[in-house]
Amino acid sequence: MLKLVDMGKKLIMFLLLLQLLSLNSLSLKHSSAVPNATITVTGLVYCDVCSNNSFSKNSYFIPGVEVRVICRFSSASWITREMITFSANRTTNELGLYKLDITSLEGVSCAEDSLMASCQASLIGSSSDSCNVPGINTTTDQVVFKSKSSNLCVYGFTALNYRPLQKNLDLCGK
Repeated sequence: MLKLVDMGKKLIMFLLLLQLLSLNSLSLKHSSAVPNATITVTGLVYCDVCSNNSFSKNSYFIPGVEVRVICRFSSASWITREMITFSANRTTNELGLYKLDITSLEGVSCAEDSLMASCQASLIGSSSDSCNVPGINTTTDQVVFKSKSSNLCVYGFTALNYRPLQKNLDLCGK
């Protein structure tokens, strides 16, 4: 059985790479000294059927989950030290994926360190009647993918999860 961190990161990295490939058709034309960043924040939500904080063969991704995403970016300008904050609610799609696109932030470059950028995702509510007890409900653990040809940045979170009220002993054992 794979641990949540390993499985979640591998799955998120695969989905983010696919997403990066589909986003390469964006036209990014900027003439400022610091290129403007186009940022995508994404993650997954699943049902942890066995209530052990890992994605198992009985787990499944949950559509219709409300997720709150908050990101803070520091301006790369040497003139001012501005902090830009974005906050938005997103709903997972049929694959349990949520996504926030932040297009063209002036003076913000794609940052891989937590001093220049930080994001957080939190569960708000589940659409599932059978899997609605929060498990891992907030994450700041992220993987950053940066496009070499443009200032496109994808922040991928580790997976969030809900669990059922009671563990199914027939599926999961003791």
